[in-house]
Amino acid sequence: MMLQIDKLNVRFHGRQGTVQAVRDASLHLDRGEVLGLVGESGSGKSVTALSIMQLLPGIAEVSGVIRYTPDLAGSETDLLQIKGPALHKIRGSEIGMIFQEPMSALNPVMRCGVQITEAVRLHRQLSMAEAKTEARALLEKVRITDLDRTMHAYPHELSGGQKQRVLIAIALAGNPSILLADEPTTALDVTVQKSILQLLRELRATENLSMVFISHDLGVIQEVADRVAVMYQGEIVETGPVEQILQAPQHPYTRGLIACRPSLERRVLRLPTIEDYLSDPEFEAETVTPEITQKKRSRLYAPSPILEVKDVTVQYSVRQYFWNTADRWSTAVDNVSFEVYPGEIFGLAGESGCGKTTLGRVISQLLAPKAGQIRYRQLELNTLPPEEFTPVRREIQMVFQDPYSALNPRMTVGEALMEPLEAYELLASARQRKERVAELLIKVGLEPDHAGLYPSAFSGGQRQRICLARALALYPKLLICDEVVSALDVSVQAAVLNLLLDLQEEFGLTYIFISHDLSVIKQMCDRVMIMRNGSLEALGYPETELGNPSSPYVRQLIEAIPGQIGS
Repeated sequence: MMLQIDKLNVRFHGRQGTVQAVRDASLHLDRGEVLGLVGESGSGKSVTALSIMQLLPGIAEVSGVIRYTPDLAGSETDLLQIKGPALHKIRGSEIGMIFQEPMSALNPVMRCGVQITEAVRLHRQLSMAEAKTEARALLEKVRITDLDRTMHAYPHELSGGQKQRVLIAIALAGNPSILLADEPTTALDVTVQKSILQLLRELRATENLSMVFISHDLGVIQEVADRVAVMYQGEIVETGPVEQILQAPQHPYTRGLIACRPSLERRVLRLPTIEDYLSDPEFEAETVTPEITQKKRSRLYAPSPILEVKDVTVQYSVRQYFWNTADRWSTAVDNVSFEVYPGEIFGLAGESGCGKTTLGRVISQLLAPKAGQIRYRQLELNTLPPEEFTPVRREIQMVFQDPYSALNPRMTVGEALMEPLEAYELLASARQRKERVAELLIKVGLEPDHAGLYPSAFSGGQRQRICLARALALYPKLLICDEVVSALDVSVQAAVLNLLLDLQEEFGLTYIFISHDLSVIKQMCDRVMIMRNGSLEALGYPETELGNPSSPYVRQLIEAIPGQIGS
């Protein structure tokens, strides 16, 4: 065994008391093995990995033993006991780590080449010229094709997949024998995710790496891991070979994790949650039958469309340098047309950069199209005067992808929900608006007392609920949901998706649901439109376009989805 964790306990001591994040966790990692560490956000996965690297903050109290055996000779080191130069020698050089969020992990004001070169020089005795050469070699190793551009680019100039590859290059800079990969594919679309997983498999083979792969997605774990350890509330509740755990899970929590992941094989009335299986280990979700589907469609498509998008084209002006006078145009959306009916959940799917979000912003009039028409309830939105569009804007609201960025960190939740009510002068008094805020928080599953807290006090799933509450504040008719569950773990994702269905039923909402996850699209949507490079690739019912696709591109997207377990 290269790594042996015995009775690891981690406690955080803060002003509001002590929180035990990891409790008596015991794990081992064999030489050349990939161990999958699975669980919800807050289960203790990342804390366990950070304990191995001694990267926890000063308020953490860590006890237990973490034995590291680098060679076959059997010399052991307790990673919790070493300090100073001995720790620096191991951290990065022998045990590398890929951190969860590449945009946060990379320095935004340093070029990527400088960051990789810095990591190389930190772990190896090389000159600056030699380190730069090695940095380029690392980028080649992680399958970056445009080396010059990537070396000189800042992180914000790269795509999510490219940033993730840069992080992997930095983790490999010291030639480690163990790699800790903390959610390395979270929020990436399926094709980029597939390429990252393939890269990690290749690196395992070529570099003889042992790996701890942390994820909340059991489908991803199925693709890369040999063994799986399942964490729940800081404890290891189940461990074993990946096939055994995924095909015949013993613990109700593991069964819940598998079941709450949407499937391309079937659609259920409501996604099961972890709580369903913890309260009833034999819980079974009710499947949507063809009869239920046909009855709903007969009702949905009888009236006229609420939204008509006709021949919409969106172009951006691109300049290589700010002093350029000649513009060239990049087409983000190319001549796209579709209709949305009242009460429908219309899915917009495709890879990152295909034009989904741009189209959503055009519909909500946050972006002007180059050509085409947007009609909402027979009103031509492109040509409406501002005074006539103001009441219409209330009815079309957008829920953005990153809830933390969408909320002002200096405003309490109550102030964020109160702001649109005051802007549109809804309700007669401040007291009535406060009551409306409390009502909205209850509707999305939060407490009225949460109105006094700031966004930083909430989890990702809770912040997404706050964004939903803000969008509902103005009594909208059409809600554009832009990747609202892409960064959430599967159990929180299931709860948010169920909440969206409940809100639609209660308020009679129409949704445009944007997602790169075709499994989520299949579960949620009545119809789906798949985009590719700004153009319409496929449009129809999910069981047709995702079940038996005629488009080779759509088949490619479906094949890229990591193991469809629990189908």
